[in-house]
Amino acid sequence: MTRDNVADLLFQLSDRDRAVLESLRQLRLMTTALLRRLHFVHHTDEAEEDGTKKHTTEAAAAIAAMRVLGRLERRGLVARLTRRIGGVRAGSSGIVWQLGATGERLLRVIHGDPKRKRYVEPSRGFVEHTLAVAEIAVQLRELERQSAVELVALEAEPSAWRPFLAPHGARSMLKPDLFAITASGDYEDHWFLEVDRATEHPSTVMRKAHVYERYAATGTHQAEHELFPAVVWVVPDSDRKKALEAALATERGLTAERYRVVTQAEFSALVVGEAVIQTPELKAR
Repeated sequence: MTRDNVADLLFQLSDRDRAVLESLRQLRLMTTALLRRLHFVHHTDEAEEDGTKKHTTEAAAAIAAMRVLGRLERRGLVARLTRRIGGVRAGSSGIVWQLGATGERLLRVIHGDPKRKRYVEPSRGFVEHTLAVAEIAVQLRELERQSAVELVALEAEPSAWRPFLAPHGARSMLKPDLFAITASGDYEDHWFLEVDRATEHPSTVMRKAHVYERYAATGTHQAEHELFPAVVWVVPDSDRKKALEAALATERGLTAERYRVVTQAEFSALVVGEAVIQTPELKAR
């Protein structure tokens, strides 16, 4: 795709079209319902704002979302997966979308990405985990829209990954699902977010916690920001929350106050109501 082709195509796309493509580039997979919540907002004010069109009813927003996604699909900018979330009964809301071949080439040229990504039908586990991560990202965007917090930064995989040198000089990589910075009042808060679907033994989660400990020991984030992010596991239910909290409490070698476990239902309250963790290392300025 040449620069002229890119310019011609961009001229034909609205701000919202581009915002949809950028969301799929960042989060990889999103359902129609998630895209609607992000870019087709139900509101009485229909002004265009930052690629988000506001619609008078939820039904109007849903219809508009499918109309736009259908148009982008016909041009090869987005593609739907064979698998739906929630089955046929979920209707169009359960369709899972990713960038299409043309959309991937367009954004690769715009962002200067050197490597072509191969888009194939992913596994069920990958789809479910990626959509769970996208749900948390959308919740953060919604909190910002509601003026509950300011979302200063939001990074998904692989942008959220942090390379570092482990003890003895070994190269290692911290791979959180999301990294976010939120601001409320005079405080800025940093979060490493892990979306847990209760598919792994708690011992696997503890091994990931030790990677956070090794990364924290480098002091890299603290040197730049004067704090280390809170590490939060977002889990599906209270039983899983209790299991991970018990494992964290008994695991040796962890800085206990660094970690939090919340259910999906508790996540927004944590960000808004408990954004500042008052410890010497984690306290934000």
